[in-house]
Amino acid sequence: MIEIQNLTKKYGQIVAVDNLNFTVERGEILGFLGPNGAGKSTTMNMITGYLPSTEGTVKVSGYDIAQEPNEVKKRIGYLPENPPLYTDLTVDEYLSFVSELKKVERSKREQQISDIMELLKITDVRKRLIRNLSKGYKQRVGFAQALIGNPEVLILDEPTVGLDPNQILEVRNVIKDLRKEHTIVFSTHIMQEVSAVCERIVIINKGKIVAVDTPENLSKAITKNSRFTIKIAGVKASVIGALKAIDGVKNVEVSDKVEEDVYEYIVDSDKQVDVRKPIFFAMAKLGFPILETKEEELGLEEIFRELTTKNIVVSTESDNSKQDASGEAPEEDDQAEEKEVE
Repeated sequence: MIEIQNLTKKYGQIVAVDNLNFTVERGEILGFLGPNGAGKSTTMNMITGYLPSTEGTVKVSGYDIAQEPNEVKKRIGYLPENPPLYTDLTVDEYLSFVSELKKVERSKREQQISDIMELLKITDVRKRLIRNLSKGYKQRVGFAQALIGNPEVLILDEPTVGLDPNQILEVRNVIKDLRKEHTIVFSTHIMQEVSAVCERIVIINKGKIVAVDTPENLSKAITKNSRFTIKIAGVKASVIGALKAIDGVKNVEVSDKVEEDVYEYIVDSDKQVDVRKPIFFAMAKLGFPILETKEEELGLEEIFRELTTKNIVVSTESDNSKQDASGEAPEEDDQAEEKEVE
C-alpha cells in the first residue's frame, strides 16, 4: 500500500531524514517511533506531500507522490500533531468545509459526517464553535477531518494527545476498527499505545532507520540472554545451587517469596542454550515441584531505549536500510524542522 525508497530530506548541510526504506501493507497498523528530533514528523509530512523530499520516492497504491500528488493525497487522511482547525467555525461547518475541499459527493456528505461524528463521539458538540471545545474534543475533531472522504491510508501523528484515559482507550479501539478499511501509520511517544494497536514498528533515530519488525522479534534480537521467571517449592539454597550448576545458566536471583519455602526466581541463561529441560530434571531430582515458568521479554520501552541510546541497528526490510546509527543528525525537534521549511 505504501512503499518508501531511499527517502531523504536535507536542510542545507543538515540531514533530517536519511535514506529511509520500508513498506506498509494493506490493512496494517504500523507504529512509527523515534525520539524528539529523529525525523518522524518530517517523514510523515513527506508521505502526505506536505513537504517535498530531497531524494527518494513515496508511493501510495502505486502512485508516486512527486509525479501524481493529487492521486496520492486523495487516498490519504492526515492527522498532524496539531490539528488544522478553524476555530471560528462550528464542528458541523468545519467538517462540511473539509468535505468540500476533499470533493466528497454532495449527496454523501451529511451521512458521512454524521457517521464519523458518531464513531468519534463528537455528535453532542456538532453545533458548538471549535474554539470553545476542550483540547480532547479538538483532537477528536482533527481526527474526524482525517476520516472525511474515507481515505485508504491514515497518517496519525500523536492522535491521543490531550485525551483523558477513557478517551485514549476509545481512540485505540477506533484505530483497531479502522484497520478493516484503512492502512494506518501511527506515531506516538506512548509505548503502551503501540503495544496495544500496532502489529509492526519502525524505529528511527537521528534520521535513520534502526529497526523494522514486530516488538516480539525485536525483543529477541537485542536481548543477549534468555530470562525466565520460575516459581519453585523447595529449600531456597538448594534450588539456587542446583540452578547455577546447570550448563548455560548465567545468573540466578530470588525475586519474591510467595509462601513458606516457595520462591520466585529470575534465571538468566545463554540465548543459544535451552535450559528448560535441565531445570525440570534438576528440580525433579531434588523433589522440588516447579509451580510456574514464564519467559520474560523486553518491553517496548526497553527496546526503544536500547535502540535509540546505544546506536544499535537490529532489523530492516532491505539491505539499503541497514545503516550505521552513529551518523550526525540535527538536534532540533520535529517542529523546528518544519519551521525551517516555512
